[in-house]
Amino acid sequence: MALEIGFLGPWEIKADGQPVRLAGSRRVAVLARLALDADRPVSARQLVADVWGQSSTATAGKQLHIVVSKVRSLLGPETIVTVPTGYLLNLPRDQIDAHSFTLLARQARSARERREPGTADALFRRALALWRGPALAELFDPWAQIEAGRLEEARLTVFEEHMELRLAAGDHHAVVADLAPHVRANPLREGPRAQLMLALYRAARPSEALAVYGEGRAAMVEELGVEPGARLRRLHQAVLAGDPALDLTTPAQSSTIVPAELPADTRSFTARLQEVEWLREAVRGARVAVVDGPGGVGKSALAVHVAHAMAGRFRDGVIYVNLNGATPGLEPLPVLDALGHLLRSLGLDGSAVPADVEGAIARYRSLTAASNLLVILDNALDARQVLPLIPAGASCRAVITSRAVIPSRDALATLDDARHLHLAGLDDARHLHLAGLGDGDAVTLLARVAGPARVQQAPEAAAKIVELCGGLPLAIRIVGARLAARPDWQLPDLAARLADAARRLDTLQYADLAVRTSIAVSHGHLREEPSGHDAAYVLPLLGLLDTPTHTPAATAALASWPEARAEAALERLRAARLLESAGHGRYRCHDLIRLYAREQAAGELTEAERTAALRRGLHHYLATVNTATRLVHAQVHAEPAHEAEQPGLALADAREAGEWTETERDNLLAAARQAAECADSGTAVGLALGLHWPFNYRGWVTHLSEVHRNAAEVAARCEDWTRLAQLESFLGWVYRDQGRYEQGIDHLERAVACWAKTTQPHRSIGAHNNLGIIRIMLGRLDLADADLARALDIAEQTDDRYARGAIFNNRAHLLYRQGRFEEAIAQGKAAVTEWSGIGTLYGEGASRETLARAYLHAGRLTEAADTYRSALALLREAEYRIGYAVAAWWSGQTLYALGRPAEARRDWHSCITTLVETHLLTRAEADALLGQPVPEMPRPIANML
Repeated sequence: MALEIGFLGPWEIKADGQPVRLAGSRRVAVLARLALDADRPVSARQLVADVWGQSSTATAGKQLHIVVSKVRSLLGPETIVTVPTGYLLNLPRDQIDAHSFTLLARQARSARERREPGTADALFRRALALWRGPALAELFDPWAQIEAGRLEEARLTVFEEHMELRLAAGDHHAVVADLAPHVRANPLREGPRAQLMLALYRAARPSEALAVYGEGRAAMVEELGVEPGARLRRLHQAVLAGDPALDLTTPAQSSTIVPAELPADTRSFTARLQEVEWLREAVRGARVAVVDGPGGVGKSALAVHVAHAMAGRFRDGVIYVNLNGATPGLEPLPVLDALGHLLRSLGLDGSAVPADVEGAIARYRSLTAASNLLVILDNALDARQVLPLIPAGASCRAVITSRAVIPSRDALATLDDARHLHLAGLDDARHLHLAGLGDGDAVTLLARVAGPARVQQAPEAAAKIVELCGGLPLAIRIVGARLAARPDWQLPDLAARLADAARRLDTLQYADLAVRTSIAVSHGHLREEPSGHDAAYVLPLLGLLDTPTHTPAATAALASWPEARAEAALERLRAARLLESAGHGRYRCHDLIRLYAREQAAGELTEAERTAALRRGLHHYLATVNTATRLVHAQVHAEPAHEAEQPGLALADAREAGEWTETERDNLLAAARQAAECADSGTAVGLALGLHWPFNYRGWVTHLSEVHRNAAEVAARCEDWTRLAQLESFLGWVYRDQGRYEQGIDHLERAVACWAKTTQPHRSIGAHNNLGIIRIMLGRLDLADADLARALDIAEQTDDRYARGAIFNNRAHLLYRQGRFEEAIAQGKAAVTEWSGIGTLYGEGASRETLARAYLHAGRLTEAADTYRSALALLREAEYRIGYAVAAWWSGQTLYALGRPAEARRDWHSCITTLVETHLLTRAEADALLGQPVPEMPRPIANML
């Protein structure tokens, strides 16, 4: 049998994936002692001395022989081998968690030394994830305590090495949250305290960094009677002085992307031994494995379980995509969106993700052609959806799960558009139809979740429960979770409740009946428990909002509760297996539970209550988006397009706004789509317009095109010319940045026409300005001159200083292209004056970059180089990443022309690294550019002025 031993936490033995109970402290101790030296002999004398200790007697040797025999009878005769001097555990070291930890840590250090920080980061994470608690926790013998101390020290060292790697990569904000509890638990360790101080300093929290030093000094003086070491004292002085040496000098997040996206493995995964082995073999031998079966049967759990076990075989990582092929309330993920997810996982984002399916497929195939990658395509709708998503490399593997049967390659030949699809990946695809668990395995699963003693006490009721659950693992886990939460319940009573629920829901489709029945019973139990009322009330509300995940803040808005109360309700639902964790402070529900929640909302809430709750949820996002917009782009001319009726989150600054936007991106896009489908046009348009600046600053224009188009349709139906004009103008902006210039012109001209229908025709200034930019890029300089002149005329009439600065800036680009260099320099200086006068770092930095470009084209290279230095400092401070990349590129060109190639390469490197950080280039593409003597202009900035 396949045996696994774990003692980095509670003692654990698994045989063929099933838990094995080893009774007796000396049996556990002998096995643990042998496991520490797996595949190496341990003398009988050493075993007796360690396990029997001071109680050793003349019969200890005989007792050892008896213990070994008992362990062999449980785990197999070949598990422990007798050798001349003692015994040997016949088990590969990688099947024992402590040895796997050591191996992964060693591999991580090697990757770090090879300057592969992305790979090192992934390996460190896998090593630390093996720890489930204190090592050898159930053993108290001296040898076990010594080994536990050694292992704990190794864990602390690996954790701190990982923190050092993340600090070097610029991950200081997230590192603070991970380091703080570590420092509290180990107050006398100076290394992590120094790391926490540095992370806080880099996160613009110097006072907290100083407080961390003060707390550490007090602990050391009180407990050890000594002052902190030299490293901490020097760091303390550097923080006090604001020493620039503490600033991050290496590019943040510039490492190779190694995705590790698998959801958590199902801890109670049971049985399925044949299916697990089938899928393992399929992944080893075939490029594509397809698992189909009804909802709730465990397709996703099987795929994720096997992927976790085999992840180490794929050096380029594991990508997981939920294709929503059978997710109630959500449209199946369009192929372009799925490709966007895959490309983002491989290191690209924003405008680097092609806006058309053919271009995205080509980019995906190119990036995966030489990869060793595992892709899980979960919950697929049909073959058309998944075929373009199969990675191209011969060493890549894809696992597809679907309720539908994905046909073989030969069957696909009959599809009308098959000739356009990438079919090679299905040449050797293998197919598995997954049915419900057999009775024995289903009862075993129930016992694992609910507790074996209760199942043994009422075997007939247990058999009835799994029968009513249809053998579906999801249903059994939900029922088992309720039993585990209520030890006073009897299995026969639960079986009767399930039977009643089945009769109430007998009109439902049988394939989902058991799952819905078990959900209904669990939901009913929550209603019956005083402490479960909030959770029971919240579940139907969650079905109203189409977001892929749920947060306490959004749930609080849905329920009109304080956030802490909402979080407690979500946690209760998670404990009842009606939600699962989707990361820190985030929850996800299975598609069948989502469907049940919607059914309950329709039956329990009035239409007015449903509408009000949904509006509160959407307005939570609207309010926070409005706040984010104000923070990231303070010079928005008008108030928010639509005022929110909820307070939203209180974001502190532009950095926090950007981080929130990034973590909530998928929810924001889902909320915007749902708002566009509702009758409330104000919310739909407000969300779309509000997303423009936060997404634009992060280079996510590709995502905005669909959002703006949907909202524009809503505004057009309502004949809201003002909002339609804004949306058309922003669509023109989006297409401009994508290089789709003719489409951009079309939308901008529509925006001008819409403004003419309003009482605010002067607000067409932005559309005219953007038309000028596009026509400059197209070389239509006379038309561009007319566009900018019209925009400037409006700006002068309205005394709009911000708009004047933007127009002067763009006119400078026009003038040097016309050869009017001195006029271009004058216009660049005028733009700097206008934008400096209103205190916008973004505008001042952008206008100085334009002035530097005018100097460059005029041949005044020294002035250009000096101006680029000030522009780069301002753009870095403003966190306008794309603008910084453009400025760094042209600064490099200027320095190269001045005969300063080393400085030029520094700026080119800074430009390209910034594009990697913002996921507009992959690390491989960056390395190729930097390998050129004079790098060509990176594609992501080719459409920027």
